[in-house]
Amino acid sequence: MKTKETATPDVRLEKVNYDNYDALIDLKVNESQKNFVASNVYSLAEAYATVASKGYALPFGIYLGDKPIGFIMIGYYPDLAYAKYAFGEEDEIPDFIPRSYLVWRLMIDREYQGKGYGRAALGLALDFIRTLPCGEAKCCWLSYEPENEVARKLYRSFGFEELPELPKGWDEIPAVLKL
Repeated sequence: MKTKETATPDVRLEKVNYDNYDALIDLKVNESQKNFVASNVYSLAEAYATVASKGYALPFGIYLGDKPIGFIMIGYYPDLAYAKYAFGEEDEIPDFIPRSYLVWRLMIDREYQGKGYGRAALGLALDFIRTLPCGEAKCCWLSYEPENEVARKLYRSFGFEELPELPKGWDEIPAVLKL
């Protein structure tokens, strides 16, 4: 018998496409989490703008079987010049960002939270990132709101390490995982 801790959810990632974007836009987090993650419609607009600007954004639906239950987006920073373009010339660009992947967004619909699906999706995303789909990288990073303890615990369990201090101009906590 599988326990909650040993169960392997039937979770998969599927590229966002014309057939699934409406269902992914309809997914929502709990009211108390709305300040922790951008809406999926905003994320998809940001992905489109990034790709249209010759950048790297890889949005995926998170599925339980055939049911969309979440959204994850991966980014890639090939070099310092692109990082400065993406962040803005005036922002401090920490050393880990050039030649890195970013887990840009991760959300699980409010109806499916607390069941291990976010953990499964993050594991799948990291497996994908380790194939270096956009190019070489030394690490993967992400950031989260300081009060988001659920995210902090999840990311630490995968080996992400928080920076000892926030880079200038950042209000979210960055955490880095060596690839």
